[in-house]
Amino acid sequence: MRMLKETRSDSIPICLDDIVVLVVYRQQQSGNGLASEDKKILLDKYGYDVDADEYFSQSSSKSKRRKDSKEQPRRRGGKQVQDPPEDPKPPRTTHKLLQVLGGTARRVKLLSPKGMDVRPMMEVVKGAAFDILQAAGGCPAALRPGHWLDLYSGTGSVGIEALSRGCSEVHLVEMDPWVVSDVLRPNLEETGFLDASVIHTVRVEKFFERAEQFVGNRGPFDYISVTPPYTQVDYGVLMRQISESSLIGENTFIVVEYALKTDMLDSCGSLVKITDRRFGRTLLAIYGPTWSQNKR
Repeated sequence: MRMLKETRSDSIPICLDDIVVLVVYRQQQSGNGLASEDKKILLDKYGYDVDADEYFSQSSSKSKRRKDSKEQPRRRGGKQVQDPPEDPKPPRTTHKLLQVLGGTARRVKLLSPKGMDVRPMMEVVKGAAFDILQAAGGCPAALRPGHWLDLYSGTGSVGIEALSRGCSEVHLVEMDPWVVSDVLRPNLEETGFLDASVIHTVRVEKFFERAEQFVGNRGPFDYISVTPPYTQVDYGVLMRQISESSLIGENTFIVVEYALKTDMLDSCGSLVKITDRRFGRTLLAIYGPTWSQNKR
């Protein structure tokens, strides 16, 4: 029977019927105190790895201390302070309060988000805008055929109205991916205008900075609608950006919805203001070519 060499007082070999039992009393100081020869005997003969056991014991103690420290409430002025639970954001939902007012998709219901995340153009304002555009274009019954650029499109209500009334293609710029996937695209599908639409999920400022990347060298649009969130836009900067863009031409019409106490210029590039109307706290300015003034 093989006996282990005793190297320290806390390692005691005991012989019982050819069975060697090694009792190791652990101490708090680092290191287990066994010689490398003893460790090898323990590992080869009994499958006991002293170093590994010591490592995992220390790791377990550290993990437990970290866990305990996380679960320990913070203290402020000697009193325990619990972090308030985070309120989960309620899911965004939609309803159908809008509709197409005229043209081929007239009376089709449109989705819009509940709450104030997106503020669609009021139907009375939208109806007046299209009546003015049709009269100014010389065709009161419908829009002149052309291409429409719908900025801050949201639900797509304005761009869809344009397609319903005779436009051949609409580019819609909306930065909110949820609005695009759950509101705008379903509305285009419901009205049958998805194939006549191009959606740009990007900020309006970035769209103008990289206009050629988004629309190519297609030239100016025939119509542009501007319906931004009032408090989040500098209209002076926005209208200057539009007026200096290659996306407007000498025959472009621009529809701008804005709030009270907002100064709007009498012209936008070569275009003149052909109307400026008020609907409660909402104002509507329409710019167009000089020849359109004689049509109204």
